[in-house]
Amino acid sequence: MISSRNRSEKTNEVRPIGIDLFAGAGGLSLGFEQAGFDVKAAVEIDPIHCAVHEFNFPNCAVICADATKTTGEKIRKAAGLDGKTVDVVFGGAPCQGFSLIGHRALDDPRNSLLLEFVRLTVELDAQYFVFENVKGLTIGRHRQLLDELIQAFEDKGYEVFLPYQVLNAADFGVPQDRRRLFLIGAKRGLPLPKYPTDDGAMRTTVWQAIGDLPDIDKFPELMESDTIESVRFGKASQYARLLRGLTPDVRDFSYRRQSDGRRLTSSMRTVHTTLSRRRFRMTKPGKVEPISRFLKLDPDGICNTLRAGTGSDRGAFTSPRPIHPYALRCISVREAARIHSYPDWFRFHTTKWHGFRQIGNSVPPLLGRAVASVLLSAMGFQPKKPTQALELGRDSLLQMTMRIAADYYDVSGDVVGKRLRADDRNNVEEFEAKLA
Repeated sequence: MISSRNRSEKTNEVRPIGIDLFAGAGGLSLGFEQAGFDVKAAVEIDPIHCAVHEFNFPNCAVICADATKTTGEKIRKAAGLDGKTVDVVFGGAPCQGFSLIGHRALDDPRNSLLLEFVRLTVELDAQYFVFENVKGLTIGRHRQLLDELIQAFEDKGYEVFLPYQVLNAADFGVPQDRRRLFLIGAKRGLPLPKYPTDDGAMRTTVWQAIGDLPDIDKFPELMESDTIESVRFGKASQYARLLRGLTPDVRDFSYRRQSDGRRLTSSMRTVHTTLSRRRFRMTKPGKVEPISRFLKLDPDGICNTLRAGTGSDRGAFTSPRPIHPYALRCISVREAARIHSYPDWFRFHTTKWHGFRQIGNSVPPLLGRAVASVLLSAMGFQPKKPTQALELGRDSLLQMTMRIAADYYDVSGDVVGKRLRADDRNNVEEFEAKLA
């Protein structure tokens, strides 16, 4: 259930310690690391997400488990934190957010994971917590659930900084209209941070985010693979230069990753019919294509909220993916990652379905960094850039089917919805041999 493969033995002791619950592929993990935290453990139920997290965070213990079936003690043991202070627990517990009239909303089993977030925060004896969720939790009858969550934390000795805030990623340099609820709390008596506010800088546009990326339609190899070597990128904006690692980011205190900047990843092509391409051409930037209901991105504007879609247990619905501003296709996973503020070294599952799901489910790293930075400041830590460079994980971690990922972490493959093609089930033994 627990993987700490390739974990670095070196740590920077002056960096505060964070634990990511319901971690997904690691958007919040990266944001907190960029702010100056050492993210020591990530708990996630989906084996596919766990493998991608392990690839990108080789010095973090990945715990592939149902949160209801793990404990603070198990997390501490997996992360090697015996005797150490956990400075912050953060994450976004999934919830239905429906209140039952005359009943406590947190008693509804559909919302039980919120109580697990409280329980694990307490068991880890965390100094602070950061809870994030959909903005709809603040509206109408759903407010009952949020109010009960705040009360649950207060009953356990935490003070919650109120009023809670709904933050838009677009206000923090992300070229996407994405609004998320954040709730910050601390053990009673500790200083509470203020919620971050935008710094008044001009918003990043879609074209500033993706305009330098190569035209994937020129590479037949990307019909079968998500990666191509030694490609030529275009002229990059300041935003793109930061994500490509061409310009040092003075506000990024994460560990440097060893990666090849000439390599284009997460860029498998999508085949569209001639009719679809014709409709895409006729749609003006910033408008919705009337048949597919896909938004054609305005190069000088920001993107609409990127969404994840659903698992096969709920119909394997793929959320609408924006149309490229100029190319007659939907955007690639890498283009979506740029729009989400992921650096180019960050990799996703090689399939488009899982890759988009991982981006759409995650908090944009720049938004996570903004929240983590004000927290770190309130804690009295001075962020420091590590000198150590991390080697990313094996590419095989990004290619696993649900069955192989579940076997790798020794968990059931039925814990989450999955979408397997027939060819995914072929040559399993051969693929597993690559993992040895």
